[in-house]
Amino acid sequence: MPRSTPTTPTTRPDATPEVAKGVATGLIITVLGLCGTLVSLQQTLVLPLLPDFPEILDTTTDNASWLITITLLTGAVGTPIVSRLADMFGKRLMLLVCLGSVIVGSALGAVSETLVPVIIARGLTGIGTALVPVGISIMRDHLPSEKVGSGVALMSATLGIGGAVGMPVAGVIYQNFDWQMLFLVSGGFAVLMFVLVLVVVPESTVRTRGRFDYVGALLLSAALTSFLLAVSKAGSWGWFDRLTISLVILAALILAAWVPWELRQGQPLVDIRTSMRRTVLLTNAASILIGLAMFANFLTSAQQVQMPPETGYGFGLSVIETGLVLLPQGILMVAMSPVAAWLIRIYGPRAMLMAGAITIAVGFVLRAFLHSSVLEVMIAAGISSLGTALAFAAMPTLIMRSVPITETASANGLNTLLRALGTSSASALVAALFAAMAMDDMPTVPRFEAYQLIFWIGAAAALLGALIAAFIVRPQRVAAEAEVPGQVHAAERHELKQPEAENEVVVGGVITDESDRPIRQAVVTVLQPDGRHVDWGRTDNMGRYTLALPQSGRYLVVVSADGWGPMSGLEDLGDADLDQIRMNRRLLLTGHITDDGEPLGDVMLSLIRHSGEYVATKHADADGGYEIGLPPPGRYVLTVVDHATGRTRSRAVQIGSTSSTLDLDIVTGIPRTRPRPTETTPVR
Repeated sequence: MPRSTPTTPTTRPDATPEVAKGVATGLIITVLGLCGTLVSLQQTLVLPLLPDFPEILDTTTDNASWLITITLLTGAVGTPIVSRLADMFGKRLMLLVCLGSVIVGSALGAVSETLVPVIIARGLTGIGTALVPVGISIMRDHLPSEKVGSGVALMSATLGIGGAVGMPVAGVIYQNFDWQMLFLVSGGFAVLMFVLVLVVVPESTVRTRGRFDYVGALLLSAALTSFLLAVSKAGSWGWFDRLTISLVILAALILAAWVPWELRQGQPLVDIRTSMRRTVLLTNAASILIGLAMFANFLTSAQQVQMPPETGYGFGLSVIETGLVLLPQGILMVAMSPVAAWLIRIYGPRAMLMAGAITIAVGFVLRAFLHSSVLEVMIAAGISSLGTALAFAAMPTLIMRSVPITETASANGLNTLLRALGTSSASALVAALFAAMAMDDMPTVPRFEAYQLIFWIGAAAALLGALIAAFIVRPQRVAAEAEVPGQVHAAERHELKQPEAENEVVVGGVITDESDRPIRQAVVTVLQPDGRHVDWGRTDNMGRYTLALPQSGRYLVVVSADGWGPMSGLEDLGDADLDQIRMNRRLLLTGHITDDGEPLGDVMLSLIRHSGEYVATKHADADGGYEIGLPPPGRYVLTVVDHATGRTRSRAVQIGSTSSTLDLDIVTGIPRTRPRPTETTPVR
């Protein structure tokens, strides 16, 4: 592996004695956790004012609902974009950008008196949603391994306490001050967080090189906007309205174009191949269902206790009283965060994701039967909140364990986006069922049967999420020679992708063939000499890759690519980038073409996929021999054409991951396949 141009390795900026101390670590966790609280406050701070906004802004109820819809849209669209930019240009930088957007939006809302400027203000504050996945990725980069789990759990839990605190705070402010004071409080909190992030949180230099995928961002934004707009406005437009259906179809068509585009990009906005890895795919699928269950629990709790006593199930609480009833749920989630982190360390994130989802389902089942007092509602809803704390703490851990270190922000951003899709679906579901199952004498009040149906749907969604999580692959743990009480096991460190040392080193290189042509989508994996996993990366269209190492030292490097023999070697990494790795053993499909046993030369061979896609066309030599670069494993059809006589012969071919020899007779059509043994070429 040549190193023609040594470069200075990039080290973590937090590699200082101060960061190693608990005080600095605690400050980072606290600041990032407060950022999560700010995000949830943006969602709930205006909810108590929603019935009054039509009068305040001199508009219709439908128009006023855009104050909620626009935040949902900008948060969903901005999260994957900001998360990808964080991986490319710096995570603290994008935290400050998000906080700046919240500050500008809050300032605009505080001075606005008409609908459009307030909608724009709410849209700007919605971009703050990306604070959560970016903050979680910062924790992975800067916290000691034993603190990452508790930090992630706390940040996930702050979403609950922020939502619970937002309603009573908003009610008190609205009763005693002007409505614009809500934006001033939100903006002041954001200014405080901006200063704290600037002072406390160090910048991470674990970054992905390359260019931003503008087309992918545009397509994904259009698809998300179309889908979320249809879901959020279906209640007022109608689920079978022409506009609703058109937007859903438009979203599907755009996604159908977006996925192939992302697969062709060397540096995509969302790495589809990584997202399709079993652990990532199943975690994200479970996230949608658990997000739906979580928000259904929050919405029904808040509305049930506010319903008038005449309904037979309501308690007639005010907005402030409702917030105080919900507050214990948020406090419970925060108190549960260190317990969740400890359980994840002991039993693993997969088991805790399942346990959390099952606990949510138990809470919903209890809610269907316990509803005679406010205390019963609080207890049943609190059990679901406990499950939410467990599940939300486990999801980022599973994601970070399964993606390259340099892509943790974008991967967590996608997970956050999918959770948001679940919450928006829950909001639409609750609104639709409440409207369809209203009381005869009170058309705006749902019957309790609507609540019970939502409880059973929420329980079913949570259980389905647990079932999906059961299929997540269990990590293979590396046996430790000795265990020291209180230390993080080597396998735990591997699962969290957390460095063992403080000086994290970022290295990169390029993968080419022997003619120096880049090989795209090659996979470079780095292991410790004893076999423990460190990091992995995939090359872009220029053959470039980036890896993050815990420190300079000797590592096992393994390189693989479709159609090429794998390479490996023990390398000293960290003193310079891996300038270039040349893959020198092309895997081939070879053989001879015969005519009733006699060599048949100069015939054409065409290889296509079994599904019809073209792969390659070659010509045999004078002796009938041929070579075709081995395509990805799968089913293919090899066709021989003898233009001199007009004869053809086609045969199905099953291609594996090693070179194979296939001889074919154009008369008898009898193929003879001889697979070659697998070889591993040294890197050097």
